[in-house]
Amino acid sequence: MIDTHAHLDALDGEAADALARAREAGVTRVIAVGSGLESCRATLEIAEREEGVFAALGLHPHQAGSVEERDFEQLQELLAHPKAVAVGEAGLDYYRDYAPHDHQLEAFRAQAALAVGLGKPLVVHSRAADEETVAVLAELPEDARVVLHCFSSVGLLGPALEHGWCVSFAGNVTYPNAAELRTAAARVPPGRLLAETDSPYLAPQAVRGRRNEPANVVHTLAALAEVRGVDAAELERTIDENATAIFELP
Repeated sequence: MIDTHAHLDALDGEAADALARAREAGVTRVIAVGSGLESCRATLEIAEREEGVFAALGLHPHQAGSVEERDFEQLQELLAHPKAVAVGEAGLDYYRDYAPHDHQLEAFRAQAALAVGLGKPLVVHSRAADEETVAVLAELPEDARVVLHCFSSVGLLGPALEHGWCVSFAGNVTYPNAAELRTAAARVPPGRLLAETDSPYLAPQAVRGRRNEPANVVHTLAALAEVRGVDAAELERTIDENATAIFELP
């Protein structure tokens, strides 16, 4: 089993313990996400120490207001690491609005171009910016690999299906008020479906109120299997195969 999106460097130095619990739960691979250069470096250090951990490295839209040209150059250097398998999370967040929209768009486009140039998938954060997110992604080549991380807007489902983007669901798909998300999860083609925790955030309903960690992806996977009417073990294999292909994992 794989957790395709976890902020291991945000686990207060307890990444090793969290990964041990994940392995006990059957989660043997994790895509650890760096948000900002310092976080990216810390994430790579964890990936170097821990078997089965790979890295997605990017500049979060919340940070876009202070990003400089040299930051993209340093990001590209970090992405040369053999365990760096994706660019991101990158994107747009007009809900929190922590950075000017034009800066967010500039940073998003720059990282999208970087992903295309490096031949790596782009992990996308999008909140309250459906139209603008689609406009940027639609500019990419048809063979660009795109992952809509922590899918939470049904308005993005149509474009995702049209363009063949991967859709990744986190713990919020298990919440009682998330019927629309579960309906969307049932419509994603099997080959485009992923599951994640977004640790340490968005703990699934079964452990809600606690700090989230990679082991809890089992709850999200169970909810996805139920809504899709498939066996959980079968869906686990499907998602594992999807992640292996999109992130080109060994």
